[in-house]
Parts: sequence; C-alpha cells; structure tokens
Amino acid sequence: MKQPTVLAVIPARGGSKGVPAKNLARVGSIPLVARAVRACLASGEVTDVVVTTDAPAVAEAARAAAEALGESARLHCVQRPEDIAGDTATSEAAVLHALDAYEAMSGRTAGVVLLVQCTSPFVTRDDIDGVAAAVAREGADTAVTVAPFHGFLWRDGTALEDHNYGVNHDKRVRPRRQDRPEDLLETGAAYAMDAAGFRTHRHRFFGHTALVRTDPARVLEIDDPHDLARARALAPLVDRAPLPTREDVDAVVLDFDGTQTDDRVLVDADGRETVAVHRGDGLGIAALRRAGIPLLILSTEQNPVVAARARKLGVPVLHGVDRKDLALKQWCDERSLAPERVMYVGNDVNDLPCFALAGWPVAVASAHDAVRAAARAVTTTPGGSGAVREIAAWLLGPTLTSTPTE
Repeated sequence: MKQPTVLAVIPARGGSKGVPAKNLARVGSIPLVARAVRACLASGEVTDVVVTTDAPAVAEAARAAAEALGESARLHCVQRPEDIAGDTATSEAAVLHALDAYEAMSGRTAGVVLLVQCTSPFVTRDDIDGVAAAVAREGADTAVTVAPFHGFLWRDGTALEDHNYGVNHDKRVRPRRQDRPEDLLETGAAYAMDAAGFRTHRHRFFGHTALVRTDPARVLEIDDPHDLARARALAPLVDRAPLPTREDVDAVVLDFDGTQTDDRVLVDADGRETVAVHRGDGLGIAALRRAGIPLLILSTEQNPVVAARARKLGVPVLHGVDRKDLALKQWCDERSLAPERVMYVGNDVNDLPCFALAGWPVAVASAHDAVRAAARAVTTTPGGSGAVREIAAWLLGPTLTSTPTE
C-alpha cells in the first residue's frame, strides 16, 4: 500500500510578546526555527516541510538549516497573510493556509499534515516519526506527543468563592505514586492529523487520537525569557550533538582564564598572581602538538602567568588582546586556515565574538550560560579541571594516540 504524502508544517511568526523574535532565538547555538526544521527533515515519515512565517529572517534561517543538510528541495517557505499573523491567530489557521499553499505549489495532495512547534526546542525525529506513523500507518485520525506526569494538580477556587481543590486528586487522600493512575501531559511539540479530516473539522483533535509517548526530560515550551534561559541551560545535557573529530578541525585556539584555569587568581602580599592549572590539560595539549594540530593561546589578560604557561606548553600565545576576534581572524589568515575549521574554546562573554567566527565554538562545562548557549559543543569537565584533556580526546581518541593528518 502506497504511503500518503506527509506534510510537516512549522508555524514561525516573526513577532512574539513573551520573547522578541522568539523563533530566531538560539538554543544550543541553533535558532528555534532551525531546530524544528532539522527534526522534521530527519524524520523518515515526513515527505516535505513547510515553514509558514511573516518574517523574511525566519524564512532565511529555515532555508539555511535545510541547505546545511542538503535538503533544500524538501523545504518550502510560505508567506503567512497578515490576517493570520497576529497574536490572536490560531495555529490551525496557519496550518490550513500552509496546506493549501503547499498543494498549489507542488501539485501533490497531502494525506497527513503535521503541526510542529518551534517553541518546543527538544522535539526529536522520533517524536515526529511517532505522530506521523500513528496517522499514516496505524489508522489514527489524529496524534499528539505526550509525557508521563505524576504531579498533583490544584486549582485556585477563590474566584468561584469556593475552597482551593485538587484537580486530579482528592486532597484528603495522598496515594503513593505507584498507586495513582498515570496521567499524560500534552507536550505541545508535535501533532498529526488526517488531512481530509483536518479540513473538515478545522481543529487538531478529532476522531480517534493516538497518544505518542516522549521523554519527559525533553518537555519544555518556550513562552517567556525564563523558559528560554532554561532551554539554553538544558541543551548541552539534552541535545544529541555530535562531537568534533580530527576530520572536522584544522586548528585549536584556547582561551586561558576560566578555560585552562578554574578562573580564580591567588594574590600574595606583594601583589604577585598565581593560578592553578591541570596536568591533564598539559598532556592533552602535548598530544595535540604531536598530532600536528596548530595551536594558539589567546587571552585578553596581559599577564606573565599566561606567557609562562604558554612557554612551558610550547604553544604560541597572544595576550593583552582587546579584540580577540580580530586577532583570531588575522592568525587564521596568516596561516591560510579556514575559520570554519577552527575550534575555539572559551568560557565567558568576551569569547562570544570568537564563537561567531570559529566553525567549532566550544564551551567548558563551567562557562557562562550565554557562552554555553552559543557553543556548538560543551565539555563535561569544568575549566581548570581537565577540559582541554577532554577536548584532545574528542580529536585524538581516549588514548591521545592519533597520528597527524596528511
């Protein structure tokens, strides 16, 4: 039996009251709209993807995500009309318009239509495969991602001149978790609908609704800046981001304070400063040198400690640099290195301009939240505790014995 055309629709307005330009906000260094596009294009069930938006910048970010995956032909951007682009417009209205636009431009009829929300940053291809297959293959009319929920819900009855009361429990009874019926929380991430039924009912739920379970650790909807901050903090733990290998990187540039140290400075009575470094980092740097990987220490601080450590490691150093990004670009130009193949390792906001330049921005585990959010990879080890040794193992293997690339 021929499988129906499965269309994934991603509504992504340019405006938002809670978080300005929300769908372009980055989580794990990737715009929210691009994260949704990636998940949809990775799905084995989805035929094509439509991003419906009123903002050219959102459409550009979506196209860039598809192009990076070599999937530009499967990604379509639809200009959303003004009358369904405001704060009161429903997602259903956006999906119906996108469905009509897709069928008109492609000449194909969608059998199943998905609604995938940018505001759920941790939606996965498995989530999308699950809801799509439930409708396309298993006979459901609609499907939704859900997660197990074991909390006690309460409702404030003050407005009703009533007592506060339990919604999913009798407040006089406190059964153990294992003795309570399992509730399932709608995640807001992905929905699937039979396309013909959706046109008739004009709502995401009708007929038999399949419940597709997902990992509760991934359940997060971004509605305000606090949600966005939580998503950025969780991304290094939740994302299945591939770590760079030797084939991905031609050079490694290291910040010093907070990256090769724990960011503390000890000052004696004469004003002399000392810092603590990790022997494992020295071992990792020595292994990178033996592998023939160009190295540089780049620091804002003009400090004899930085220079002394660089001499001991046998690594060139640029310190006392105000514009680290300009120094990094010049260093790459002088060595004919493509910045997109350079790894830059940092920990604080003064490293962000270099993150924007380097193809592999890496944050140590103890980095500032904004730096972790902008990083392409994050170590599990804090700065000054062996983070550079960990990075060397990414590139050379756990025994640090890789040979130079010819």
